[in-house]
Formats: sequence, C-alpha cells, structure tokens
Amino acid sequence: MTGLTDSGTLVRLAYKGLVNLGVDADEVLRRSGLDPAELYQANLRTKFSGQPRFWKAAVELSGDPCIGLHLGEEMPVYKGQILEYLFLSSQTFGDGLRRVLNYQRLISDALHGQITETPSPCLTSYFSEHQHATSHLAEAMVLGLIKGFQAVTDGTFKPEKIVFNHPPNTDIAEYQRIFQCPVEFNAKSFQLFFPASMLSYRSLYAEPELLNLHIQAADQHLAVLQQQDLMTEVRSQLGALLESGETTLGNVANRLGVTPRHLRHQLDLAGTSFQRLLNDYRHRLARRLLSQTDEGISEIVYLTGFSEPSTFYRAFRRWEGTTPIEYRQQHRV
Repeated sequence: MTGLTDSGTLVRLAYKGLVNLGVDADEVLRRSGLDPAELYQANLRTKFSGQPRFWKAAVELSGDPCIGLHLGEEMPVYKGQILEYLFLSSQTFGDGLRRVLNYQRLISDALHGQITETPSPCLTSYFSEHQHATSHLAEAMVLGLIKGFQAVTDGTFKPEKIVFNHPPNTDIAEYQRIFQCPVEFNAKSFQLFFPASMLSYRSLYAEPELLNLHIQAADQHLAVLQQQDLMTEVRSQLGALLESGETTLGNVANRLGVTPRHLRHQLDLAGTSFQRLLNDYRHRLARRLLSQTDEGISEIVYLTGFSEPSTFYRAFRRWEGTTPIEYRQQHRV
C-alpha cells in the first residue's frame, strides 16, 4: 500500500478530546498538516504518517507528557459508525468482535488487531510494530476501544489487564486510575485482556435481523477504500512515467501487474477513467510547478509529459481559463 491512512472519525474524536481539555485543537491540526476545515469533509482519510506530528504538537501545546491518556479520557464514544452497527447486529459481543476485526481497516490501515480466546480472551497487536505509531496514539486508542466496547455492552465491558509495548508516560497510578485495572509496560506487543464471559454477552439493543444489511454496508465502505487505493497507485505510476512520455494505459497496467482491460474496468467502477486521472495529475503538477518553482515554461511542458508547448498551452487554458504565464503571475508564492 502506497500510504497508510486513518478514518477521519479518529481525528474528529481526537479534536473533540483536545477541545474538552482546553487545548488549541485547531493549532494542533495545523501543525500536523491538516486544515481544521477538512474535519467536515465527507469520507475524510488522514495520513497515518502525520500521527507523530499530531502528538508532538499536542504535547507541546498542552504541556502534558501524557496527553494521549488524558485526551482518550475526554474523547467522545465512537458511535454511529458502521462498526458499532456490526456489533449490535451480531448475536453476541464475541461474534461482533470477530466480525469487526475483519473490517478494522475502516478505522485505520495501520490497525492489525487480533483476538485470542485461550487461556483468557485477549485483544493484541494494535499498531504495535508500525514506525509512525506513538505511545500517545496507543493510549488514546485503547481508551477509545474500551469506551466503544462499553457502549455496545450496555456498560458491562471491563478490562482485566492492559499491557503496552512502550514505557509509561506518567505514574503507574494514573494509568490505573483511568483504566481501573492492572497496567503493564515494555512488552513485545500490546494486549488487552477481558473476562471470558464477555464473549457470550448480548446487548439489550441487539438487532441480529439487520446483520446482512450492515455487512453489506461495511463491504461497500471497504470497496470505496480499495478504489481509492487503486487511484493512488495509478497516480504514483503516472508520476514515474510522465517525463518519459510513456504514460499509456498499457504501461501503467503493466507496472501494476494487471491487464489494460482489467485496469480500465476497475477505474470505471471507481467512477473515473485513465484519461481523467492523467489530466488531473498533469493539471495539479502544472499548477504546483508554476506557483511554487522557477522552472521555465519549456521545462514544465516536459515535466508534465506534453510533447509540444502548444498542446500544453491549450490544455492549461482549458483547465484554468488563463495562460500558464498569467497563472504564474497571479499565484506566485
């Protein structure tokens, strides 16, 4: 996968947690490379590589070396999302948990949680080996998980023990106050232990007759992510081929290991086309080169993969309604 992403729901929950703590949440987002206005964007996915910047800014602006733990304490419950519906349309909490683990990519590409049921039920391996994962993220996420589990079990879920794979960020007593169970550190991987009885727990609000509907909705969400992955892969290949002038459907398909017919079909399912992606890539690249660099127009023609300056000029006027030179004068950084 070319770049791991997180569901926009995660950053929205974290944002609300920061606000509840009295931290300048907008500035935290800006320092991590995200415009606060993007929080309202439909189907928002944020780059997982931005996690270290987010938590660094959160620590600096809050002055709290244990910001993940305290932000998690103040975050709202993860509600109203497809994964909650999967839980509540499953016969038991255990069934729901096993099912949700098949769809954890809807939360983050970097999640790889697994459940072991013997000798004691345990959820493990969340973010534990990824380079961009931080201790603050892990602590906030675990609190988010516990709150979510409590919401779908009518408050019944209680952790028995939590084991982190990082050193503590504050006194152990603070962790025990918040998690209300023993907490250990510096393990090989994260572990969340809970009572075996929880696996058979059924919520008073369970609606198993809606299970197929919710599975279908979750599958549709995954399909959208897979389509986004494909478009990202195609754009990456366009960038690699553009200067050579070999940006054909056949060449990109070959580099992706699929047939041109298959690639064309998949792009059609995603509501786009190869030519549309190519034009969009050239358009974005041309705007960036004109506004942010001193490259000459002739070099930009080459870098954007056009064979003739006249072809580039016609395309740019179609895109922007102005000439490349006029655009540079108006948008020069």
